Amino acid sequence: MNYMILTYSIYIGLSVLLTVWVARTLHKNGRVFLVDSFHGDDALADSINHLLVVGFYLVNLGFVCLYLKLTKAVENGQEVFEGLGSKLGIVLLVLGGMHFMNLFIFNRLRRNSEDRKLMMPPVRPNSLTTPPGRTAASASIPPPPPKM
Repeated sequence: MNYMILTYSIYIGLSVLLTVWVARTLHKNGRVFLVDSFHGDDALADSINHLLVVGFYLVNLGFVCLYLKLTKAVENGQEVFEGLGSKLGIVLLVLGGMHFMNLFIFNRLRRNSEDRKLMMPPVRPNSLTTPPGRTAASASIPPPPPKM
């Protein structure tokens, strides 16, 4: 068998497996952050999560295909492993970069959601509440100023 074809085959197979594994991990664990970010709207969170995974697959598998060509001919078993090591190392770095990019996106969505919660106007009270330890009659009398 031609060593170049063997190297390309192993490279594509391992790259696809690594991409699928990382995408499934992101999909499964990223759902929790998205549901929280979208105030418990499961349908919207699942939809966004699915779109992020599809984009992840497209970018990573596109990169794997574009990065397929080896720079030098592979003529023996040692060069197969050397070529695979350098190619898969770059693919793993790109997968890691995409993972951190997804984490950045999830964190940004979550932070924006929390900021929107803080910006909501307070709810008007609909009745007089009595502070603990005071009666309703004395609740309208302000407490005395502190002594200095």
